[in-house]
Amino acid sequence: MLKISILLVIFSFVCSSVTATVSYDDKAIIINGQRRILFSGSIHYPRSTPEMWPDLIQKAKDGGLDVIQTYVFWNGHEPSPGKFNFEGRYDLVRFLKVVQQAGLYVHLRIGPYVCAEWNFGGFPVWLKYVPGIDFRTDNEPFKAAMQNFTAKIVDMMKSENMFEPQGGPIIMSQIENEYGSIERQIGAPGRAYTNWFAHMAVSLDTNVPWIMCKQDDAPDPIINTCNDFYCSKHSPNKPYKPKMWTELWTSWFTEFGGAVPYRPVEDLAFAVARFIQANGSFVNYYMYHGGTNFGRESGLFVTTSYDYDAPLDEYGLIREPKWGHLRLLHKAIKRCEPALVSSYPTVWSLGKNSEVHEYRSNSGACAAFLANYDTTSSANVTYSNMQYDLPPWSISILPDCKNEIFNTAKAIHGAHMKMIPVGGAFPWQSSIEEVPTANDSDAVAMVGLYEQINVTRDSTDYLWYLTNVNIASDEEFLKTGKDPVITIASAGHALQVFINGQPSGVAYGRLKKTSLTFTGDVKLTAGTNTISLLSSCAGLPNVDLHYERWNAGVLGPITLSGLNEGTRDLTKQTWSYKVGLKGETLNLHTIDRSSSVSWLEGSSVAQKQPLSWYKATFDNPQEPGPYALDMSGMGKGQIWVNGESIGRHWPGYIARDHNCGACNYVGSYNQNKCLTGCGEPSQKWYHIPQSWLKPTGNQLTIFEEWGGDPSKISLVRRALRRN
Repeated sequence: MLKISILLVIFSFVCSSVTATVSYDDKAIIINGQRRILFSGSIHYPRSTPEMWPDLIQKAKDGGLDVIQTYVFWNGHEPSPGKFNFEGRYDLVRFLKVVQQAGLYVHLRIGPYVCAEWNFGGFPVWLKYVPGIDFRTDNEPFKAAMQNFTAKIVDMMKSENMFEPQGGPIIMSQIENEYGSIERQIGAPGRAYTNWFAHMAVSLDTNVPWIMCKQDDAPDPIINTCNDFYCSKHSPNKPYKPKMWTELWTSWFTEFGGAVPYRPVEDLAFAVARFIQANGSFVNYYMYHGGTNFGRESGLFVTTSYDYDAPLDEYGLIREPKWGHLRLLHKAIKRCEPALVSSYPTVWSLGKNSEVHEYRSNSGACAAFLANYDTTSSANVTYSNMQYDLPPWSISILPDCKNEIFNTAKAIHGAHMKMIPVGGAFPWQSSIEEVPTANDSDAVAMVGLYEQINVTRDSTDYLWYLTNVNIASDEEFLKTGKDPVITIASAGHALQVFINGQPSGVAYGRLKKTSLTFTGDVKLTAGTNTISLLSSCAGLPNVDLHYERWNAGVLGPITLSGLNEGTRDLTKQTWSYKVGLKGETLNLHTIDRSSSVSWLEGSSVAQKQPLSWYKATFDNPQEPGPYALDMSGMGKGQIWVNGESIGRHWPGYIARDHNCGACNYVGSYNQNKCLTGCGEPSQKWYHIPQSWLKPTGNQLTIFEEWGGDPSKISLVRRALRRN
């Protein structure tokens, strides 16, 4: 019976695909009866502004793309249970209609798990506290929540006629995301979950194909696809499915504390051509425009910039030679399309490390790919009685099996971008955030140390841990002057220590090691001393098995050594808690509420003082944008312009010692191969969308945790520089 049921499912799908507007076979996605070689690019709507969308999408189209791919971000759309947000940067339907108006298709990755270096992997934090829930496994509370959201998105798309059979742009959807490795770790419950979400997705009747990426056991009729730097060796799990690449990584994301990765376009084009020559039919660039992690949207230790060395940079400007070289590549492959979608390749060697993939259709169409895989030497090869010179690690494309019109290694370099200062110095004002104590009336006392997200529900990056320490007058250290030592173990991500209201040091983790330990001398006096610990998060985890169980905040142990008694354990004594900052409660970042505190001006403005709020007003520059803030000289904190959150700044986190310098495109790429910015801040420029600015009277607000020099902050514009 099981075999019969499987056959019926396959037969039903194959029969329905005959008349469906969007279907597939082993050669390609079929749209209105026509097989297509499709080029796609990831553009995530919340990582830009609605005002930027038309220009981004038009540039993607001009670059030779057919499809725009985006995730759907659950935590942005349902920030609290049953309360939905589809406005502003989260206006999904508006975004899709802009794509449609440009004449492009959409690949909608509903997930709703997205990873994406996005806060909590796209899951709303409230989901973690649903009774009995266990993420991404055969768990009824999780499956119910996942199905409800997925069905809501599908129903919304149907009501707006967004699926291609309805006349809309969506030609395919994705369920889950890169689940294969998690399934293998979980075992049987993971396999049961895979079968469940596959059936659930198909039952929603979108009438377009569903895909699963990095999911080799994707059940029929769902297509399994590849995500990687290279995917030429990927094989669909059934012979009647097309070979698809849903994430071709144009480079890699930047982490606070890391150097900035980039990927040479010659290698990127080589990867595409190698995939297409091996019967590939769909390529999506991740990212085509990376954009910005505004607000608190970035994942754990991920920078506010999500530039990704994409063909369109963080600001929406064309990055050369990447955009232009890929544009020519797309044109060349499109000229090969008649042969590619109607025949299979014949492959033979042209010599050492060289080969040809030749496509010849019954109608006479012919296309050839001549490849040289050698990483050091060019190859002079003979094909069809003609000579071709192939640079190392390159592929030449011959759309008529005669004339080379493109070689992946022959990119034209020359133009790149620079940051140019605009305007004058900002007229800063400052206000100091008070260091709270356990004695404050609004502090909540509990015995022991509590996990940070359980207390804050991620409503803020900040949680204060507060307690008192009594020191007897006969303590020996009071006579010798040898200060006691406090040791604080924290699950991360960053910690500031204040003793009796005075700063006593900072500590912070990193992406692969979020936990930290602070050890330092502390100035204590006889009587009652206050200990105030400010724990701050740098985004929530977004990947790995059951990442929802990861902890943050000060969990101890906390010890005080150098006392007459030896070492005193403070872990289990009474601690008080305050969620967030006073300035957050007062909404100091907004224009309406910024006057709720007194601000110092002129020579009284705070310099290099922890917990400082700064504000300034400025006019929109006359020079053309786009604009950014150069935050050199500052430490760590957050930025707002006219009440809109630019994101977290952390120029005080210097990129660790990596292998920066010149990078040769030849040979296999990985995220550590080509790096810039070693020994510099991981990010010092912070994008200000032009639509967030007014002609005059713009308010810039900054919260600085560590203490910095605001006089070094400047407004810059991004502009083209030619060699």
